[in-house]
Amino acid sequence: MKLKKKTINEIADMICGNESNYFIYRSSSCLTEFFEECGLNFVHDGSTRKWWVVGVLSTILSEPESNPSLLPDKFVLVIRELMDIYDTKDPDPERKNALKELNSSLARDGFQAYYDDEHICQILSTKTRVNSSAISSPQRTWTKEEQEISKSIKEFMESSSEDVITEEILLPLFHYLGFRRITHANHKDKSLEYGKDIWMKYILPTSHNLYFGVQVKKGKIRSSAKPNESNIAEILSQIKMMLGHEIFDPEINKRRLVDHAIIVASGEITKQARNWLGGKLDASQRSQILFMEQKDILDLFIKHKIPISSVITNQSDVSDFNEKFPF
Repeated sequence: MKLKKKTINEIADMICGNESNYFIYRSSSCLTEFFEECGLNFVHDGSTRKWWVVGVLSTILSEPESNPSLLPDKFVLVIRELMDIYDTKDPDPERKNALKELNSSLARDGFQAYYDDEHICQILSTKTRVNSSAISSPQRTWTKEEQEISKSIKEFMESSSEDVITEEILLPLFHYLGFRRITHANHKDKSLEYGKDIWMKYILPTSHNLYFGVQVKKGKIRSSAKPNESNIAEILSQIKMMLGHEIFDPEINKRRLVDHAIIVASGEITKQARNWLGGKLDASQRSQILFMEQKDILDLFIKHKIPISSVITNQSDVSDFNEKFPF
């Protein structure tokens, strides 16, 4: 996918912040950091900033694109970083003028930028109506408020029991992610648990149901456990039990096998533990296993702006969080 030379030059000026009221100025070192934030390894060589950026953009645009109707994925990531909603500059606190300026350039080549519901900049082809929403962004830097919320959730998980983590963290999380019929075994009757701490289902846009079993472990999961840590060998039998026992869905009045087993740890799941488990399961079973560790939980809370329970922090903190991140 090629852009006109004038378009590339104008976007390079925006990245550099040259003579613009709406884009921040970036020095040589800041340009290197800018592309690092995009997940790209380009280091400014000391030449004229604009023409160096033009060269970088031209290199990115020369790479094969995953969708012929869109700009290359790496270029979309550059535009997203350029249009980061937090990089505001007076007199454009909501970046509306910056977006208008960008679109005046992109329109020349049949593209339009816009912010989605999560304030991430997307690119739309005005000819094919295909957009860039499927392209994953590198994780952005959290704001100070988000770091405080993340710290609160992390401290809560480290000091709480497995059941409390399940009830106060995971159940609200899965609820906000759109899962249905979320049922917690609560460890009161181990004989009825069949390897599952939680079972739930997700309804696809086609109206088909996918069923999930969740095994929750406190702390770190490693291939050889230390005191107060979970050994992946202990989890293997629970996973096999989970995949082999049916669950009853009262909404359809039928019994169904679990489609996927999610192993959740309030700490880290080591690579060695993942590899060991994969080696003990056949190919079909391996495809059914999903992992979720502490950093994944924190990322989901911040990304989806999920309100946190008053159990985690004091009520004023919760009110401040919900005010900053309304639904």
